Amino acid sequence: MSDNVSLPALYASALDGISKLINLPPSSEEKQQLVTQSLATLKTVHSRIVELSLFSPNETVEDIATRDLIYLSLPFVLAEVLGRVQNSGRSARLESIAQTQRYLKTFTYLLETYAIVPEVERELYEKQASAIRDPAKKRELKINQFKKERDLKNRIQTLRKRRSQEPVSDDLPSTFDLIASLLPAPSEGKETKESDTETDEILRETTLILLRLLYAQAQGQLEGLQQEEELLKMAPPSPEIRGGSLEQDERVRRREEEASMWRLDAPRPSGGPDGKGPLLDSSGRILRPFTILPSDAGERQRLQAEVFGPSHNLPTMSIDEYLQIEKDSGRIITGGGAASQNAPTTSEQLQLDSELDGTAFAEEREEQKRQKDEKWAIYTDENPRGAGNTMNRG
Repeated sequence: MSDNVSLPALYASALDGISKLINLPPSSEEKQQLVTQSLATLKTVHSRIVELSLFSPNETVEDIATRDLIYLSLPFVLAEVLGRVQNSGRSARLESIAQTQRYLKTFTYLLETYAIVPEVERELYEKQASAIRDPAKKRELKINQFKKERDLKNRIQTLRKRRSQEPVSDDLPSTFDLIASLLPAPSEGKETKESDTETDEILRETTLILLRLLYAQAQGQLEGLQQEEELLKMAPPSPEIRGGSLEQDERVRRREEEASMWRLDAPRPSGGPDGKGPLLDSSGRILRPFTILPSDAGERQRLQAEVFGPSHNLPTMSIDEYLQIEKDSGRIITGGGAASQNAPTTSEQLQLDSELDGTAFAEEREEQKRQKDEKWAIYTDENPRGAGNTMNRG
């Protein structure tokens, strides 16, 4: 069935399946099925590339057609998918690491052979990140790589508009989406192959930039795989199940039974109201702590709810409710400041209100002012000035 599918469509279907498995859990059955299918499709793509003889060691990068450049990424994609295979055991993981390293080294060798990666970038990426001690240089390297990815995305947006394709989403796409975006469009045939020279130049330049980015990622993955391989080789070998596993299990069980006879730990008690042993012995001596609960079910439920409660009292009201209660009790002083100083006193306010002629409110305030003045006159008559000062009299 794959013989009737074009090479770009076959590669695009594999990349689409790989993009789906990125967000799936590593141990899910669906992910492992997608990994198996993607590996089979990618190997078919590799066979088709070999049959078509798209690449030759005698050629340079200028001799490779623009639409064929993107297939140089196949070893990198194979390494990515192979790294997502779930391995059982250390030996299987070591074998998978070795195969992944071969794919990545093949990819880097191809780019170096065709001189796609400049010498400056090659020397920079060949330096292991663990060997760079300066955090500023590490940060600068990551910033430059992020800027290149952003620039690559903008170029792909422009290219897809020229090719009348839907633009890539605003979020930064995955590596597989970027590769799929640069595959030849289904509408591009022999008639339109040489119609737009400018679009072809943009596609070629963008593909070369993508391959350089994949080269940087491949160098980082090679370093990580090398470290993982060293750790696995230094780890102790895992026990293997042999043919005499039943006899070994029987011997292990017998040794555990013999070892349990010499343990100093007391045997775990059983019985009692909760199955953890009796509370009292035959003479009434307490064997373990317990709590006597009341007979009321509601009280027992309340005590049970307080077992895992906080050790401090929780608030019973909000801050606003507390301040309102304090204000109603008269324990909060209000006023003061410039506004209070400029406000009229009660006597001045009575005087102002009484001057509003022709209103019932003015008459009421005038009567209040008259009563206040009368009370003050009575007070001054009963208490003349200096009547209370007898300290200085002879």
